[in-house]
Order: sequence, then structure tokens, then C-alpha cells
Amino acid sequence: MSQLEDKSMGQPGGGESPLGVRSSTSGKGWILWVTLLVVVAVVGYYFYHRSEAASQAAKPGGGAGASAGGGRRGMTGPVPVTVEAAAKGDIGVYMDALGTVTPTYTATITPQASGVITGVHYREGQSVRKGDALIDIDPRPYEATLMEAQGTLERDTNILAQAQMDLQRYRDAWAKNAINKQLLDDQEKIVLQDGGTVKNDQGTVNYDQVELGYCHISAPIAGQVGLRLVDPGNVVQAGGTNALVVITQMQPTTVIFTLAEDTLGQVEQQMRKMHSLPVEAWDRNSAKKLAVGKLMTINNQIDTTTGTVKLRATFANANGALFPNQFVNTRLLVDTLSGATLIPTGAVQHNGDAAFVYVIDEAAKVAHMRMVKTAVSDGGLVAVTGINPGDEVATSSFDKLQDKVKIVVAKQAMAANPTEGNTP
Repeated sequence: MSQLEDKSMGQPGGGESPLGVRSSTSGKGWILWVTLLVVVAVVGYYFYHRSEAASQAAKPGGGAGASAGGGRRGMTGPVPVTVEAAAKGDIGVYMDALGTVTPTYTATITPQASGVITGVHYREGQSVRKGDALIDIDPRPYEATLMEAQGTLERDTNILAQAQMDLQRYRDAWAKNAINKQLLDDQEKIVLQDGGTVKNDQGTVNYDQVELGYCHISAPIAGQVGLRLVDPGNVVQAGGTNALVVITQMQPTTVIFTLAEDTLGQVEQQMRKMHSLPVEAWDRNSAKKLAVGKLMTINNQIDTTTGTVKLRATFANANGALFPNQFVNTRLLVDTLSGATLIPTGAVQHNGDAAFVYVIDEAAKVAHMRMVKTAVSDGGLVAVTGINPGDEVATSSFDKLQDKVKIVVAKQAMAANPTEGNTP
């Protein structure tokens, strides 16, 4: 037998044939895959139950108490709530806007006469009345010029008087045919010329008196003086742009604010009906009411760049709460809703565009979800439709409230606790 046949006959009896090796490897791979699937299933089962336990603990009444309850998992006790009764009343419809305090009058006084300042008669921040002395400029040059003009006027006035006497003599002589008509006519024209000279002199005197008056500056309006801008000894020039003093009227004052042009029709309609609309001025944070005034006028043009119109309201400002150029929040009352159902603003909950409240049934100790429609709000109250005056609505515990959930009124429970604590 050949060597090739001997090798062929020896292969079936051997354990290391190629077929035997492949069979052993397939069996081990199958066991490995089964083991891996078992491990994945165990890990998934563990994390699944762990997430279930966390979700139960996050629910109201979940956690240890719910787990111990077995089949009662998720059930909770009554939800404590505070309530407020809906009331029937009136509520204002306001338009809010940003405004600026703008004084009715502001006088910036510049020099109209040249010279040295000889006196400053005001204190910084002083309140002055109309006509009070403020600043003096050396008047001597202007007094001398006025005296010269007055002398010229006096001389020419006497010349006119002499010409008038001569005219009367010529008239008497003409009546007696003692002179010719030409002399009389010439004298009449001389009188007219001298009269014009006197009138010119009088104008010069009046002008010099005005110039002299500019040396004594007084308050043109009543108001508050700003910081001192000049001192005695300073030299000023007539027509200069530097201010000598600034006076701002503080009482009364006005506020200018803007509204969208779409609201103009409603405001004008109410103005025609009521002739005056109340305006409130609040501080920058809308936390404190500063003053109450009334709408005075509406501007005669709409700003095309912003689509707004300016309005001016006047305020007595008796307490000085409004300061010039101060930014304030204004509230213009344009209408009043009468007989509206009012509830606290915090009682209204929202789900997207829908608004609802929880109406409390005191007898059944149950909260009922009720859809409502809101109108205007003011002062922590909102006008709604969908409930009736007298209905009690929940004002707290909204994270636990649901439709038809059992509730207990918190203020009643709190009132009972002290009594229970004092019971022996």
C-alpha cells in the first residue's frame, strides 16, 4: 500500500481533522451568544424597574408611602388650598406707555447787555417767583448813553416848541396880509420836520431804557433755579449763547407719552365724551404711584417713523414727586367695566391659549376645573367670564390640583390646628 493511502486511512480516526475543528468552534460560539443575551436581559430588567420606582416617587403621594400601599399606589390625601371668592365690581381699562416729565415752562436766560456782573441774587436750587431779582450787570455805560439821548430829546423838543411859536406868528401875520403865503407854508413844514426829529429822539431814549433794563435781570417765570453758572466779576457779552441762569417750572408740570396710532380712535372718543381722562404716573419699576393728573391734549400729527402719537398730561405735582426729564410709566384710563366678575390674577391658570380656574365645592370638598375667558386686569384683579360672583376659586397648590380632586381649605385647617393643640 502506498504512503498516500496510509495517510488517507489514518485521517478518520484522528481528532484533529478539519471537520472536527469546525464543529467544536460552532458549539462554543452558540453558548457565548446565549450568555450575552441573558446578561442584557437582566441589565434591562434592572434599569426598567429602577425608572419605574423613580417615577412613582416623583408623583404626589408616591415613594415609600405609595409602595407600602400596594394596589393604592398614586392615591393621595386631600390637597390643601387657599381660596378667594369671586366678586362683582368695576375695573378700569388702562393703556400703559412710557413717558417723560416735561415742564410747562423752562427759561434759559442769556445776556442781552454787555458788561461786568456786579451781583448774583439767587441760590442754587432756590424757588423763585416771577419778578424776583437774579443778576445785575454794571449799568453805568447804559445810564450814560440814556442820559445823552434824553438831552438830545430835550433840545429838539424845545426847538420844536420855538418853531410852533413862529408858526403861530406867521398865521397871525397872514391873517392881516402882512406876509406872503410862502413864508407861512415854509414854517408849517419846519414844524413838521422838528416834530419828526423829536419822535426820533424819543425812540432813541426808549431803546436806551430797554438796554438799561437788560442790566437788571429778574425771573420771567416762577420756578426752581438750577446750578449757578456765573459769578460776580465775570464779563458777559450781549447776544452770547452761554446761559446766565436756567429756571424750570416745577408746579404744575406735564408728562409727554406716546401711544400706538391704533388706539387713537378710542382715546379721542373718550375725550369727546368725558373731556378729560385720568392719567397715572408710576416710577420706572411700576412699583410706586407718583402722581395722578389728567390728559390735556393730543398732538396734531402721527409720527410716521414709529406709528405713534404723542399726548400731554398735566399734573399739579404738589409734592414734587415728578422731576423734569424723569422717565415714568403712565397709565391712561380710557374706560371702566361695570359689574364685572373679578378674581385674583393668580387664580387664573393657562394651558396654551386656554385659561382656566379651579372652582371649589365646599360641600363636597372637591375642586372643579372651569374654563374662563379673561378681559382686563388691574391692581391684582382680573375680569373673567365663565364663573359667577360668589364662586370660590383656588389661589394655591396648582401643582397638585386636578379636576375633581379632593381638597381641604388651608385656612380652615390652620384655624383648627391651634384648638386641637390646646386640647388636653
